Amino acid sequence: MKPNHSTSKSWPAPAKLNLFLHVTGQREDGYHELQTLFQFIDHCDYLDFHVTETPELHLHSNISDSVPDSDNLILKAAKSLKKYTNYHGGAHIWLDKLLPMGGGLGGGSSDAATTLVALNALWKTNLSMSKLAEIGLALGADVPVFINGLAAFAEGVGEQLQPVYPTEYWYLVITPDVHVCTRSVFQHPDLLRSTPKLELDTLMSNEWSNDCQNLVIKQHPEVANALSWLVEYAPSRMTGTGACVFGEFERSQQALDVLAQLPANMKGFVAKGLNTSPLLVRLDEFEQYSSESILSANT
Repeated sequence: MKPNHSTSKSWPAPAKLNLFLHVTGQREDGYHELQTLFQFIDHCDYLDFHVTETPELHLHSNISDSVPDSDNLILKAAKSLKKYTNYHGGAHIWLDKLLPMGGGLGGGSSDAATTLVALNALWKTNLSMSKLAEIGLALGADVPVFINGLAAFAEGVGEQLQPVYPTEYWYLVITPDVHVCTRSVFQHPDLLRSTPKLELDTLMSNEWSNDCQNLVIKQHPEVANALSWLVEYAPSRMTGTGACVFGEFERSQQALDVLAQLPANMKGFVAKGLNTSPLLVRLDEFEQYSSESILSANT
């Protein structure tokens, strides 16, 4: 089945950057306590949705061979929403996957969040954002920040969110051709787990760093090479558990000029930091269009 005129198209699932990431401890259940700062960038996966009266959920994707349906967060998100709301219909979902997998940009979590937000609107299940975030947390610790759609300081395992407004820099993101397993990073005995917890004001004024970075660059020379090249041009560090690294620039042309010098064995892109997710903008557009359609139908 191909998307048709009744398909709701171009729902963005933006990438995120961890502007800093501190691991402050490990809980008895194995999860790690974090302090991190999330900001979105305008580099996204895109999803289209076609609502059906039949209950089946179908995912059409350009990465279907890479991720089995049983592990796909998009289908897990849709099934979770169906089960929670007892919704009897279904959907065809198309994913245009543009974000690298295993890169620390949060693509899978963002896809799940966009699925929950979009289907909640399209199915008219009318759950609050906080309830969607609660459902999303069961799918992954990063899903709630994508649902809330605001740059945020996060604590706990990443689910305790406080809106913040960091500078919206331009970023050059380098995407090393290596998949870093988040689970392996957090299970590694050499991971730094003892960074002191600090107040937000102190964290925002300190120099920013990533506690996972030293471990990952020791294990993955591709990440080390990308970071050592990029840091010559701008303040640079790794996002999440890697593999992507980013440098910050005040103007887009500065980032584009450095991108033009990228060695032939590296890949990257330039993106704008965003404190409001493009998913929220898309949701507002949908709700406004729906309201106008109802109004015109009643006049």
